[in-house]
Amino acid sequence: MLIDKHQADNIFRRVPGLTIKMNPELAAIDKVLDDDELFCLIRSDLVRRYPQTESRGRKSTPVEVTLRMLAVKHLYNWGYEDTEEHVTDSLVLRQFCRVYFHTVPDHTTLCRWARLIQSATLEAFNDRVLSLAVAAKLTRGRKLRMDGMVVETTIHYPADSSLLADGVRVLGRTLSRAKAIVGDGTGLTKKVFRNRTRSARNAAREIQRLSRQGKGKVRSTYRRLGQTARATVRQAEQVLTVLQEQEAKAAEKLVQTLQTFLPRLKQVLQQTVRRVLEDESVPVKEKLVSIFEPHSSIIRRGKPRKSAEFGHKVWLGEVEGGFIAQYRVLDDNPADKRQWQPTIERHLQQFGHPPWQVSADRGVHSGDNERLASDLGIKRVILPKPGYKSQKRRAHEKQRWFRRGRRFHAGVEGRISVISRKHGLDRCRNHGQIGFEQWVGWGVLANNLTALGRGLSP
Repeated sequence: MLIDKHQADNIFRRVPGLTIKMNPELAAIDKVLDDDELFCLIRSDLVRRYPQTESRGRKSTPVEVTLRMLAVKHLYNWGYEDTEEHVTDSLVLRQFCRVYFHTVPDHTTLCRWARLIQSATLEAFNDRVLSLAVAAKLTRGRKLRMDGMVVETTIHYPADSSLLADGVRVLGRTLSRAKAIVGDGTGLTKKVFRNRTRSARNAAREIQRLSRQGKGKVRSTYRRLGQTARATVRQAEQVLTVLQEQEAKAAEKLVQTLQTFLPRLKQVLQQTVRRVLEDESVPVKEKLVSIFEPHSSIIRRGKPRKSAEFGHKVWLGEVEGGFIAQYRVLDDNPADKRQWQPTIERHLQQFGHPPWQVSADRGVHSGDNERLASDLGIKRVILPKPGYKSQKRRAHEKQRWFRRGRRFHAGVEGRISVISRKHGLDRCRNHGQIGFEQWVGWGVLANNLTALGRGLSP
């Protein structure tokens, strides 16, 4: 049964002689999270865990405790286990999370509740936090600066050999588990359940060694690795047919695993043949860079230290006061100039008026984008033009207000650095597309709660 909160208590008053006080910034965030609308947003997702979560079963972790522990987790960029440990050991965090002297929820429990919170809910949560900032006069939405960043997924470098070895390993261990369920009398021989992980791993290591040495025997080893992968695919297809006739729940899980990873291994086989054996250039959209995180995109931004990044591009719109008013997880690697119009339109929806100043990098510049901003009544449009500039254009960009706008826009790079290092948006530690969007949403929320707490603290 879902419960909202524990009975109110005050740890600081119950411990004689205790002089510990909550950090002013954390105390301000504590008051912000008391907002009823924020509470209802999270509760509406948690109540959907089971059909009768709201009225049946033993008492759950309170909604208020779940909300605040997740906020603490992302404010300090901790893992679930670290969050449990720190809240357990700290009287201040026990008071903040409204745990008081009750048992702190286990990290596995917190993880299960966290998965229920949808990305759309986090966007609505962020809008509410932004409205509280506007009400407190910490921002008015008069200045908007936008830029993109890449949040990487937690995957290894996607070499074809390692992807094939990963696929063989997953299917191989699934075949080993299926052997105990299928048993005898199905017509399948012992060879069908053979685990070829060792052969695939040895071949992948040999490919890596030969590639470093620059020797020309890589193709023959790739052919051998491909034969191992195709043999595993044939075995998995035979076992899948038999498993689908089984009624055990364990069989259903194995069927789901095989149906998930079989197509991915086949795709890796096809791209390996095209790239390595046929010397064909495979388009980026047709490449699979991870069998575990297939939603990951290949993003090339011309960075000297990273020629390619693997994850998703995230577009941010920041207003004065350090608040990220909007964020979008983009598909593939679209041109930056296409993000100008939707960002301004979203700003109009949030604040009800156009910003007084808008700025972006050179990659966003176009005549259409400048005209769009002018037509909407934006007075100062800071869009430096790349490449050749006429004398008139150079004079325009040397104006004092334009140069000041460029200096203000440079702050968005600092914001990206902060949310990457402090709030974990350098690399997503959640799984799947939905988990990725949740991770980005919590990272942005942590930044905005920090900015709001800093602005409200004395």
